[in-house]
Amino acid sequence: MEQKYSNDDIIEERYDLCKECNHPYTSLDYWCQSCNAKNFQQNFKNWTSGNFNVDKLIRDSQINARNSLEKLEWIEYDNFENIEYVAKGGFGIIYKAIWKEKNNYETVQWNNDNNNNNVNYYKVALKSLNNSKDITSEFLNEIRSHLKMNNSERIVKLYGITKDSKTNDFMMVMEYANNGSLRQKLNKDFNSFGWDEKLYILRDIAYGLGNIHEKELTHQDFHSGNILNIKRNSLSFANITDLGLCKPANEKVEKRNKNVYGVLPYVAPEVLRGKEYMQASDVYSFGIIIYEIFNGLPPYYDMAHDELLAIKICRGLRPGFNIKVPQLIENIAKKCVDADPLKRPTAEYLKKIFDKCYIDYLDKNNEFFKQINEADKFNKKQYNVTKSSINTELIYNTHPQAIYASRLLKFNNLPEPINVDNNNDYLEVEYSESTKIDFTKIDINFQDNQYS
Repeated sequence: MEQKYSNDDIIEERYDLCKECNHPYTSLDYWCQSCNAKNFQQNFKNWTSGNFNVDKLIRDSQINARNSLEKLEWIEYDNFENIEYVAKGGFGIIYKAIWKEKNNYETVQWNNDNNNNNVNYYKVALKSLNNSKDITSEFLNEIRSHLKMNNSERIVKLYGITKDSKTNDFMMVMEYANNGSLRQKLNKDFNSFGWDEKLYILRDIAYGLGNIHEKELTHQDFHSGNILNIKRNSLSFANITDLGLCKPANEKVEKRNKNVYGVLPYVAPEVLRGKEYMQASDVYSFGIIIYEIFNGLPPYYDMAHDELLAIKICRGLRPGFNIKVPQLIENIAKKCVDADPLKRPTAEYLKKIFDKCYIDYLDKNNEFFKQINEADKFNKKQYNVTKSSINTELIYNTHPQAIYASRLLKFNNLPEPINVDNNNDYLEVEYSESTKIDFTKIDINFQDNQYS
């Protein structure tokens, strides 16, 4: 006789039992929603941020959390030490710090024994928004967007909220990027990058963007400065951050401020013209990042990021490749930056194609691997490039008006976006030298032994 299993039996088989209520944990990270919700509620009286909306947001997350990544914490500022300034972005300031946490953050092992001296130390990033003393809807929206994505792969994790005791600015407490941003990594290590690392990074980014779009969101400020390299359990991953402009994909522009914010080289031409921001606009930004990863250089680094560049982009200017790459990569990048957003691939497609590219690269008998090998031979012959020297850093001069921080972009009467076959066919507009490179200053590591 066939044995029947109830849903409860299946759950008990998959999950261990909660030590407090003896029921199955609600997630694989030893999280019991009912017990943790009860404990959090009992603890509400012991803290406040001083702001009703912030308190409500944190408390709602704690009550409804189905796992450890769906909850936020209010973290007193004196729980941080060794606070250091890192950088200033378009909308706020980033610091790094050490968070002293008595409980285990991942599992929240409740312990009311005040004599317990077990303290965990976490390196975290603190992100303040400009003038957030009076909490803004923008700040709350960024937190909600991050929280919605917190359980997704290749997204920087958000732990909670704190308030700077000196400035009274609210700050987000986030996972620390111990290896910096993608742009920093390219500047520092590009000449030591092999094909495997470039493809691996693109696969990670595609996964992160695909997860954002799967939640029916759009990022809206997608560039290499918002892709962070984070090491987890000795493995490095590219993770997407800065979801401050992240919005529901179906939210109409009439319902919000029509101003366009971003880093000009990464902003899709239809958005520059004031059209609706859509998921395909994120894909355009991804296409620019593809060029950047293979070229090493920031897009349009040698040009002023002004209205003239916006006009050129609408007329079909794209970065192009400064070395030969496999035809598949060239085709993907070109499709991503198509002037018609309806002709761009989806993030889901990009996830699948770069996953396949990475796997195919590992197979020396695969056609894609052969294309990479041929590209290497061509590049070495064409540019007389030798193996990488000790110096792995890029050397280039950025135009004084090339701005890579997010800012307000306001242009009037831009032309209808068009495609051109390539930058050599780009008429009536002087195109960027960013598609060219001085190979006497930059070494590229082709790693011959990988293809032997």
